[in-house]
Amino acid sequence: MLLRHLRYLLAIADHGGFTRAAEALHVSQPTLSQQIRQLEESLGVTLFDRTSRTVRPTDAGAAYIECARRVLVELEAGKRALHDVKDLSRGTLRLAMTPTFMAYLVGPLVRDFAARYPGIHLQIFELSMDDIEAGLADDSLDIAIAFTPVRNAEIECIPAFTETLAIMVGREHPLYASDSRLLAEDIAQLDFALLAPEFITRLSVDEYFRHQGITPKVHIEVNSVSTLLEVVRCSPMATMLPQAIATEDRALRRLRVEAEAPQRGAAILRRRNNYHSAAALAFVELVLGLKSSSP
Repeated sequence: MLLRHLRYLLAIADHGGFTRAAEALHVSQPTLSQQIRQLEESLGVTLFDRTSRTVRPTDAGAAYIECARRVLVELEAGKRALHDVKDLSRGTLRLAMTPTFMAYLVGPLVRDFAARYPGIHLQIFELSMDDIEAGLADDSLDIAIAFTPVRNAEIECIPAFTETLAIMVGREHPLYASDSRLLAEDIAQLDFALLAPEFITRLSVDEYFRHQGITPKVHIEVNSVSTLLEVVRCSPMATMLPQAIATEDRALRRLRVEAEAPQRGAAILRRRNNYHSAAALAFVELVLGLKSSSP
């Protein structure tokens, strides 16, 4: 059995048949079929049911395909290990963050990391929590900053810092210059623009309102953090986001509230028991430097 056989096997499984797999692999269909027959003969099992219109893995094939995926992931990790440079003069780091972290954290972190390690090529992705877990599991990401807990036992969580949420407004809001503390009944009178319900941040916001007995007046829901910030900057709407976002440069101001602000843990996520490059380890060290103070 050769590595080529495993790649051919996964191509058929992923494309649902020999024809499309052969096109994706740029080989002829007879060649692909011959290679899979060789693999089946060496294993002594039938890997695909070819009797129906759609080629499907047999039970043995499905089990072997999952093992083949893990093998290729480990081989790719090994390839990166061979090319890793310990002095960080070169290398690549594949980094992901959830959208709210992108709004305030990615800039300072990238600035500091690039200043220390200018030879490291950064690939940065803004992803949902589900996509981050999937990317770490299949080794298409090296590291991520997101919330805990995670559902995948293969992902390691390293506590990084505590994030505090806050109610904030733009200059168009009548409370922009106010120093008064807002009570629950005052918050209930505000007009809100919030992230859409599928965001983890929105879940925390909704939980805060429920805990305070507030039924917020939500007039606008947005599926983008950057769009939400524009809405709040240009309209008399309030929102609730990580307090680090509320800066003078963004023309946003955090409102003081009587109730304790909600907090949540942020963590560095990486694949457990995986090879971690020198660049990834250096990035972890940089992020853990934030633990002494909330960002």
